[in-house]
Amino acid sequence: PPPSGSRTPDPAVPRFTLVVVALTLAGFAVSSPLGLDPAWAALGGVLILGARALARRSAGPRELLGAASPLFCLFVLALGVVVQAVVSSGPASGLGRLIPEGDSLPTLLAVAAVAAVLANLVNNLPAVLALLPLAAPAGPAQVLAVLIGVNLGPNLTYAGSLATLLWRRILHRHGIEAELGRFTRLGLLTVPATVVAATVALWGTLRLTGA
Repeated sequence: PPPSGSRTPDPAVPRFTLVVVALTLAGFAVSSPLGLDPAWAALGGVLILGARALARRSAGPRELLGAASPLFCLFVLALGVVVQAVVSSGPASGLGRLIPEGDSLPTLLAVAAVAAVLANLVNNLPAVLALLPLAAPAGPAQVLAVLIGVNLGPNLTYAGSLATLLWRRILHRHGIEAELGRFTRLGLLTVPATVVAATVALWGTLRLTGA
């Protein structure tokens, strides 16, 4: 143990990793206008970080393969395929009755709430795949409200977001268990407020810009 009164040095800032992540995010922003799939930007970031880890021998091929979580990736792929099949076959169109028309504040709040509830029930990836085609004909206001719901709303439950599932996997790998009760309490305190605040900000911005 360190001597009494000594201060544990702060971990070094991973500058290279932060730069690569920033460039990857920039790639997401410019890929769509260029007609490219954002997956290429993600692949580029992964290859750069993986190649550096191999070159510095901080990780081997086996560790990189484990970090990629092939089974989890297969789960996500299967989830997307199943949802796409459901949407294409028509049953998901019944959700359209839950989405009101218009872009008033109550309407946008209702759309965001439906998206948040659905995300917590079936995960945010299936929710966004099912709801976006239904909201798109109503215009960008409802599409953005759906995105608010599926990004902020899933923080109510562990299974609501793919990001939360990945977060739990990383914690478990390091021997840390997140308390379900505490997670739920924090979600109840923050999710409704942030969904409402973000939707109100969206509505206000649309009114100011005349969109």
